[in-house]
Amino acid sequence: MNYYSINKISPTVDFRTATINGLAPDKGLYFPEFIPTWSKDFINNLSGLDKTTIGVEIMRPYVGNAIPDNVLKEIMHETLAFDFPLTQIDENIHCLELFHGPTLAFKDLGARFLSRCIGYFAREKNEKIIILVATSGDTGGAVADGFYNVPGTEVIILYPSGKVSEVQEKQLTALGGNIHALEVEGDFDDCQRLVKMAFADSELHNYGMLTSANSINISRWLSQQVYYALALAQWKEKSAPVISVPSGNFGNICAGLVAQRSGLPVKQFIAACNSNDVFTRYLETGVYNPLDSVQTISNAMDVGDPSNFIRILELFNGDYELIKKHITSYSYTDKATASTIAEVYKNKNIILDPHTAVAYAAMNAWQREHQHDKGIILGTAHPLKFAPVVEKIINQSIPMPENLEEMMKKTKKSTLIQPTYSIAKQEIINILGNSN
Repeated sequence: MNYYSINKISPTVDFRTATINGLAPDKGLYFPEFIPTWSKDFINNLSGLDKTTIGVEIMRPYVGNAIPDNVLKEIMHETLAFDFPLTQIDENIHCLELFHGPTLAFKDLGARFLSRCIGYFAREKNEKIIILVATSGDTGGAVADGFYNVPGTEVIILYPSGKVSEVQEKQLTALGGNIHALEVEGDFDDCQRLVKMAFADSELHNYGMLTSANSINISRWLSQQVYYALALAQWKEKSAPVISVPSGNFGNICAGLVAQRSGLPVKQFIAACNSNDVFTRYLETGVYNPLDSVQTISNAMDVGDPSNFIRILELFNGDYELIKKHITSYSYTDKATASTIAEVYKNKNIILDPHTAVAYAAMNAWQREHQHDKGIILGTAHPLKFAPVVEKIINQSIPMPENLEEMMKKTKKSTLIQPTYSIAKQEIINILGNSN
């Protein structure tokens, strides 16, 4: 499998090069030259396969010859070393719980797969690999945990000051070692802009191989297909599900759409958005008009210009009507999100985090118009990660897991910077210079 840049200027590369590069030299996102087709036997027998086998089967065509089968199997086994249960909320809605990993968020899977691929490639190269990543919340913690003490790597995480939860901030700032945090006095879009400028800066490439751990990286993005297959492996209904995905940078739902193209039976995808509703408005008008992001209680979705929107366009050859056929979108204010959390807790004694609550509200909206459809919402984070918000809504404390208690006792280590590239660049150079 080779990968081309969506900008169509850079040459095609293999999985290894695309993973290490993160972005193509022409600053385009990488995209696979073709979407593999899953065999009917594989799809029909999902329920009888173990997690590692499912993961290897899905990712082998994308990896190609870049990683031997025995190493890929080991990587996938470590990536999937926690549970992905499909739990029932009510008669028509199930929740795929993606928050049982080390940082209690769905991004653990992609970050663990990426970190282990990078670790394997780093052993082959006598050159430092620098992971540069912007986060609106959960990516930072997942990347920090996945890459912590991985030999040959240095990780620099940019996050918006005051716009991530206390748990999220501790997870991305408290580890130390090869994990470094830059706290940006701005929003996620500022962080993402600075990261893109850094990748375009040839001087920084003198310090090592720069790559990204955001969902722009193909390893993190494409590996997310695996948990859609794990959901269908547990799906007992005869009809294909509607799947509602909390959507911010759109890597998650885009991975699901790729899995659907490969043959995974999904009736419809729902892009569940908060007040950052650029995609909802796009489906309504046909016009993509990114705006500055606004802060919400579902902060991991606070993205005003989703990076992976262009991959959705690429997947559907820019066909607006075809995109509308496969994806529906609903957007919700903080007030509506809080009301959903309160209602589900009162009526079902289930605590949803703000992102999962947005997905639940969107699924309800779909089912009001399609009463016979059954659906899956993606539970993308543990409610504890947003305890101050959620506990206030439900008037109930959320127990803290023991491993997180230890993390919360650690000291935050970050450098506060203005959202100016010259400042960010100097801090990056300082970090890399001191790590040599």
